[in-house]
Parts: sequence; C-alpha cells; structure tokens
Amino acid sequence: MKLISSKEITKNRLFTVTWDRAVDPDGFEIERAIVHHRGSAVMMPVDEKRRILLVRQYRLPARRFLWELPAGSVDPGEKPLQTARRELVEETGYRAKKWTRLAVFYPSPGFLSEKMTIYLATGLTAGEAKPMEDERIATHWFTAKEIDDMIRTGKILDAKTTIGFLKWKRYFAGK
Repeated sequence: MKLISSKEITKNRLFTVTWDRAVDPDGFEIERAIVHHRGSAVMMPVDEKRRILLVRQYRLPARRFLWELPAGSVDPGEKPLQTARRELVEETGYRAKKWTRLAVFYPSPGFLSEKMTIYLATGLTAGEAKPMEDERIATHWFTAKEIDDMIRTGKILDAKTTIGFLKWKRYFAGK
C-alpha cells in the first residue's frame, strides 16, 4: 500500500486525526480516518509475594470505573521504557529495579496508530504517587488468582490488562 493523501482533521495534545487515502499496485484503494498517537507504556508491577498492583480510575469513554494496569502516553522524545518508569511513579508511587518487556501490540489497528508496550516491573520500592491534575487513581494489590477470576467474570474489561496478565501468566510467571 502506498499513501497517496493525508489531510489533518483535528489535533490535540494526545493525538492527531487525519483522513488518509492509500492504494496498492493493483489499484485497490482504501480511505480511513486515522487517529495518530505517540504510543503508550504499560506497567505490570509484581511484588515479592507475586501480587499485581492495579489502578482504578474513571474512564470517560467507557463511562465507568475500570481496574487496569497503570499506563501512560509516551511524551515527545521519550522511549516507552522511560515513559514506564515515569508513569509508575506518577500513578502508584512505586519504583522498580528490574524491567522486562512483556508485550508490544496495537490495541485497535483499524483506525488507531497507537502501539502499546507492556513492561513487567519488579524489585519494587514504595514512594509517594504524583498523579496528574485530572487523575483520581486508587491502587490495590491483587493475587494472580483474583485477577484471573476478574478477567474470567468480566470484572476486568481493559485489554492491556488482560493481555499483560495472560502473557505474564503464560510465559513469565514461572521464572
């Protein structure tokens, strides 16, 4: 596919929306509104008791409170790991000694360019959270069984949390 046109529709501090047209060598053409996002870093804090720290906050697009892994948008000039380190402190107050990449994925590639990178954060040290002015975040430690049950019963609806937890459980929890 070759991009043949892109027109900016709107822009804000988090993303830009464009109307894009692309064509392949056979002449097949597609048009889409694309939300361009710098990407996000997601942290899966796991303590020495193998509990996972989740955050609970109101998500306006979902119109509900959600339990989820902490996460944040990559700032200009940042790498996802830098974002993960910054956001873990901001949202939870914790710092991690060891960081391991768990997963990289596109949450909704049909219209969104955002790439999410999930990191396992271990060797945790507690500190004071520094949430942004528009964030009201509660934190709680959960056992793996509790999170597994919450995913199974639909109490966790957040995709990054489900992906991170299941990837950790399948490939990293035994290490």
